[in-house]
Amino acid sequence: MSDSAKIPVTVLTGFLGSGKTTLVNHILTANHGHRIAVIENEFGEIPIDNDLVLNADEKIIEMSNGCCLCCTARTDLIEILRSLLARSDRFDRILIETSGLADPNPVAQTFFVDEEIAANFALDAIVTLVDAKHVRGHLAEVGADGVGHQVVDQIAFADRIIINKVDLVDADTVHEVQAAVRAINATADIITSQYAAIDLGDVLGIGAFDMARTMAGDPHWLDEDNHQHDPSLTSVGIELDGGFDQRALESWLSAHLAERGGDVFRIKGLFAVADDSRRFVLQGIHSMFEIRPSAPWQGENRSGKVVFIGRELDRAELTRGLRSCLAG
Repeated sequence: MSDSAKIPVTVLTGFLGSGKTTLVNHILTANHGHRIAVIENEFGEIPIDNDLVLNADEKIIEMSNGCCLCCTARTDLIEILRSLLARSDRFDRILIETSGLADPNPVAQTFFVDEEIAANFALDAIVTLVDAKHVRGHLAEVGADGVGHQVVDQIAFADRIIINKVDLVDADTVHEVQAAVRAINATADIITSQYAAIDLGDVLGIGAFDMARTMAGDPHWLDEDNHQHDPSLTSVGIELDGGFDQRALESWLSAHLAERGGDVFRIKGLFAVADDSRRFVLQGIHSMFEIRPSAPWQGENRSGKVVFIGRELDRAELTRGLRSCLAG
């Protein structure tokens, strides 16, 4: 099935109190004309978010498994998506709202690892909400099991970041929050909101994983801003001239991610392949990645760039690895 025929899926994440339920209500009650299935997940024995979502024509499915939408719940998510495919009435979009304590990675990986799901659904984007008033305090709670670790992970995975509740802080604080977020994620678009009231085009139909649209709509999608990074979480952009040996690149990535995939949150890349006129796009989440051809090069310099976002990344090691995959 072509990407345009697949049902797009938006993964909505953000720490507790960031405004996810408010945004879901905004989406469900807006005049957009789409049929949207919302898959919600609760953390805890007593689900409550479904009671907070306003009544709407869209289908709301709750996964109250008490363990976040994590690896152990992936089977449940796949079964829910399959049940949606079996319905006679087709949905236009799927919105997955994760628990505020959830890691979005296993959710996103679902659309890479299950063939039936990948054939019928297209991951559109990971959208993260940030609480402008409290996020700096959360980020200060460091430690592998601390709140700060979870908030950083959610921000790092995002394709789009919504800094919500800006009405509760002054302009200087908004700028400081933007800087803190940008220090974690070098490439995601950042927007601000009050009461999660945003243009739906900023959440739905982003096309962050759509290869053709990414290239056509934003030729600078790999550009990184100049900024200081979190000491443990870095963004490493590597530019290389020349064409790659695709098999060598796939082999090196597989081996590297098998060893270090836990530290690599996201991979995004654009590069040339030897003896091929097309541009190739790389997308990855932890140990999962895919390489797909895109539009042909249009006379521009066939230089490639790969951006890694993760913890304790070794720029020299990554550069050596990529260079070893260049053809000839």
